[in-house]
Amino acid sequence: MHQSTEHWIGIDVSKATLDVAVLPSGAQWQLANRAAPIEALVEQLTALSPKRIVLEASGGFEALLVGALASAQLPVVVVNPRQVRDFARATGQLAKTDRIDAQVLAGFGEAIRPQLRPLPDATTRAVRALVSRRRQLQEMLTAEQNRLVSAAVQDAPEPLREQLAEHIEWLRRQLANVDDDLRRQLQASPVWREREDLLRTIPGIGPVTSATLLSQLPELGQLDRKAIAKLVGLAPLNHDSGTLRGRRRVWGGRAAVRAVLYMAALVATRCNPTIRRFYVRLRANGKPAKVALVACAHKLLLLCNSVLRSATPWRPVTP
Repeated sequence: MHQSTEHWIGIDVSKATLDVAVLPSGAQWQLANRAAPIEALVEQLTALSPKRIVLEASGGFEALLVGALASAQLPVVVVNPRQVRDFARATGQLAKTDRIDAQVLAGFGEAIRPQLRPLPDATTRAVRALVSRRRQLQEMLTAEQNRLVSAAVQDAPEPLREQLAEHIEWLRRQLANVDDDLRRQLQASPVWREREDLLRTIPGIGPVTSATLLSQLPELGQLDRKAIAKLVGLAPLNHDSGTLRGRRRVWGGRAAVRAVLYMAALVATRCNPTIRRFYVRLRANGKPAKVALVACAHKLLLLCNSVLRSATPWRPVTP
């Protein structure tokens, strides 16, 4: 009886090129990372009916390819580069070229069979880009504000200080414009608006946090408590070996989501009764402030996940 072959595809992405590897055939080829070659690649891969097409997040260079594969309803998975590097080391593959990386990605797909996740639609991609731009503007604004303080302390020439002040004002205007664009994007989509409205019922979740969660964490509301915490990197991981019992720590996952949740938790300890009681209890039990805040960020993530999963606005629990 003829048994169909399962095809596993790995694609290494760079700014200019795409390196493709196919298992089990071992076929490999390279193409330009441009619209026309990608369109032809989609046709080739559709004919193979692959089980998974695996590529790494590559600073946005993968966006065109992922969009084309997703539009063709092909099973594409964008994985964390660190996971792939760990897999390569575990299998003894220490050499690194674009062709080898494509082979490793195909092998990773076959061995690990990563779970398919919801991919960003047009609104999600737009919001993700705006959230990223907002973070860049905020970092530039903070840096310029620090420079202005240093300039004042060092009694720098007045024209230099005026130039810094003008740039700070310009950055603030740009930040306000990005916030307006974010609101318009979210309000333009009924599905997004409903999800955002649900998240905003939780005290401590503001517009930037909700936009970041919806754009950077499309799995929110679709996974259980443990899975969503692990995905974000807020599930404490053991650090034990033999008789050594190290501190449990959070790491990996989606750093941008963790960062906004940490700041949201800081706000929530003042305005959200559930988070505030939790924070006070942890501090009373001797937990350091930062550890308690990370725990609050974890709890806030679970509240967000629960609200979206149940499609029910948040209500405080009476102690």
